[in-house]
Amino acid sequence: MQILLTNDDGIYAPGLAAMERELRKIADVCVVAPVTEQSGVGHSITFLSPLTAREVFDGERFRGWAVEGSPADCVKLGVFELCKKRPDLVVSGINGGLNAGINVLYSGTVAAAIEGSFFGITSIAVSLEHDEHADFDQAAAMARGVIEQLLAQQRASRQLFNLNFPTSAMKSPKGLRVVPMGVERYGELYIKRQDPKGRDYYWATNDPPPKPTENETDLTALAAGYVTLTALDYDMTKFDMLREMHDWEVELPKS
Repeated sequence: MQILLTNDDGIYAPGLAAMERELRKIADVCVVAPVTEQSGVGHSITFLSPLTAREVFDGERFRGWAVEGSPADCVKLGVFELCKKRPDLVVSGINGGLNAGINVLYSGTVAAAIEGSFFGITSIAVSLEHDEHADFDQAAAMARGVIEQLLAQQRASRQLFNLNFPTSAMKSPKGLRVVPMGVERYGELYIKRQDPKGRDYYWATNDPPPKPTENETDLTALAAGYVTLTALDYDMTKFDMLREMHDWEVELPKS
């Protein structure tokens, strides 16, 4: 099996290295990751300028490719140019920080997995809650176990998953929840300050926090200490509304 491994924290991120070590136990791994951190870039791609990629070594061992681009760029380039054969699986992570709730839409980590899914490849985004002493090795071992179970389902069509680990699960795992992503709004406030030249600038905060919901989501399950697994899709069509719209008789105005 060939795995394409990428991230949005950059080629030298500890989470990427930990995930690489674990995945090499089960497959050949092709590492293609950004040169620098690309957190929050979403699904941006580079098309108005050339992409450069350079080889990266760990001592004498060829480690992979560092790309001057986004996580989505890395997957596209990995699939079509850099991996020796077409990947059977794309893994993005381990990200330093959760990618849950509405943040899924901003995440470069998740975007890389979505890009793999575009090409019919089962893809998984993996994230660990931010902590100064994050145990990426433990998270990677747990993630590999979950990934192996997902692959064992032997579904013929491509699948797209988002896997998140709270910090507490590294020492006292409560279990895994299969849940939808939360869509509650949060993080709408900014701190307003002035720079040394008297110009206003704004710094986003995470306040207010997500409002409580009666239904379990990735946000509520993570807050309760559970590892979360969510099946995603990139088709944003709202089919029930689309069916209703067929009866609207909307047409171009006559000139």
